[in-house]
Amino acid sequence: MTMLRRAVLATAGLFTAGFALSAGIAAAQTTVKWLHIEANPAQVKIWEEVARDFEARTPGVKVEMQYLENEAYKAKAPTLLQSRDRPHIIFSWAGGVLKSQVEAGVLEDITALVQDHKDKLSASAVAAFTVNGKIYGLPHTVSQVGFMANKDLLAKAGIDAGAIKTWDDLLDATKKLKAAGITPIAVGGADKWPIHFYWTHLAGRIGGKPAFDAALKGESGGFEAETFQKAGELFKQLVDLQPFQNGFLGFKSQPAIGHFGDGKAAMILAISSFYHTQKVFAADKVGITDDKLAWINFPTVPGGKGEPGDTLGGINGWLVTKGAPKEAVAFIKHFISEDVQKRLAGGNFLIPTYKGAEAGLGSAFMRNIAQNIAASRYHQNFWDQDLGPSVGRVVNDATAELAGGTMNPKAVAKAIQDAFRQGN
Repeated sequence: MTMLRRAVLATAGLFTAGFALSAGIAAAQTTVKWLHIEANPAQVKIWEEVARDFEARTPGVKVEMQYLENEAYKAKAPTLLQSRDRPHIIFSWAGGVLKSQVEAGVLEDITALVQDHKDKLSASAVAAFTVNGKIYGLPHTVSQVGFMANKDLLAKAGIDAGAIKTWDDLLDATKKLKAAGITPIAVGGADKWPIHFYWTHLAGRIGGKPAFDAALKGESGGFEAETFQKAGELFKQLVDLQPFQNGFLGFKSQPAIGHFGDGKAAMILAISSFYHTQKVFAADKVGITDDKLAWINFPTVPGGKGEPGDTLGGINGWLVTKGAPKEAVAFIKHFISEDVQKRLAGGNFLIPTYKGAEAGLGSAFMRNIAQNIAASRYHQNFWDQDLGPSVGRVVNDATAELAGGTMNPKAVAKAIQDAFRQGN
């Protein structure tokens, strides 16, 4: 071989190696930034494993997990989404907040990229992440709001959880618990949204879906209609019994959940995902065990137009932000896949949206809630999310003031209707 040929081959080899190296560096620079609000370390550990598995299947891609506490996330999200360094995947409760983000132009239309995946998920859940026919994210879990109850504490007051069916039953149980020296209900009043569950659930029990739909159309006084004033009046009946722990307006949600998990309150109006978080935030990290934990569907209101099987809860998922790499969508599809959903369901971390994955739920407690949602003909998303950020904030503020005794039912309804009118 001539010296010239050897030189040419060596140069070619260096070029090939250099090209491969530069290509490898370029590929490794694809980072998918994933912002979540999950506080349960056991669940986050699985999420991290899922992310590493995706990286192994997708050479050159790194998934970078970022965490913000629930309230901090809500406060910072608008600014984060306007930043050039915005995360690529963000947590969402769907509803009006999602619509406002679409209108702000900070989300990516991923309709074409999820056509092969969306039909594998609950159609109603996917619809929650669809705005004007375009899909901006995918749902990974649904939830129900109801009372988690400590059977032992109820028994000390002579109460059977299964006997609490109506609003009057709940009031009676509250009186018996107080008489027995037991705090009836824990609530995170400082965060306000845990309180809005009472007012909104009562409105649903009193007026059903027709009342909510009418209010959205501005009919019969909107959110000042009789249904919503009555919801405030019934909630005030409970508030007047002083059912919550001392200083409840100073408790954020996580400490309040821990308060229940520590056995310091008989009940907590909870999102079904609190099944795990009451253990996480309990001092002993054990919380209320399954044999002592009861679920009470939100009480009915005699004469109410809402169906007893109607549910209030979340439809949670992941949105893709504007300009995100296509690998962000690929990761969401991997995260909301059959294997991952069954694994999370098996640990009772969520009620899955992937069709058939709910069969893997590991506890009777969570299977019961999944059945409630499946049987519900009207599943209402959290009102503070569904009504959009500006109205939702007033819903939370006003209902918290009602709980604190600084607003009356009529004023609460008027404040919410005024906010709704201004925003529409």
